[in-house]
Amino acid sequence: MTKADHIKQLLLTHFSKPTTELRFSTLYELLVCVMLSAQCTDKRVNLITPALFEAYPDVASLANAKLSHVKMLIESCSFFNNKAANLVKMAQTVVSEFGGEIPLSESELMRLSGVGQKTAHVVLIEWCGANLMAVDTHVFRLSHRLGLSRAKTPEATEADLTRKFKTDLNYLHQAMVLFGRYTCKAVKPKCEECFLSEFCETWKKKI
Repeated sequence: MTKADHIKQLLLTHFSKPTTELRFSTLYELLVCVMLSAQCTDKRVNLITPALFEAYPDVASLANAKLSHVKMLIESCSFFNNKAANLVKMAQTVVSEFGGEIPLSESELMRLSGVGQKTAHVVLIEWCGANLMAVDTHVFRLSHRLGLSRAKTPEATEADLTRKFKTDLNYLHQAMVLFGRYTCKAVKPKCEECFLSEFCETWKKKI
């Protein structure tokens, strides 16, 4: 069994079919939440979205929204000016090019404003249970601390993880997010509580 196999087994054991902490009930809400979550905490997004979804409950209403009003509703979110513009453009494209239905293919999702590969993958992971990996700051940090990747970019790191883990990528993505968020934190990681410390290159440098 390789190191990656051991890490995979431990993550799947400690996190039983984990899901995102973002709160949503429809595909539209999921996409909006994921777009807002870039460089912003899920906790903050969950505070913002109730008023946003009350004002714009579906993609058609968001497509007709005033940009200034969307900005006001999400102004406590990081990069709210750009995100507001992308949200409205995304909705307009969904209406004009996809008949008001949010597409569920990676290539078509990435045609929407503000939707890159990571966002598309997270949507497909959470909505479809797709066997995909998505690399945010937590997954990137954890991958490098554990020596699973030495790649310089999230995209290349994703390729390394996909090649090494192969299956259960949707659960592994979310397990790594949660583990990075609460245990293997950027500052003051809880190394004493870590069930992966034997594989951690950062930990080995400490002892």
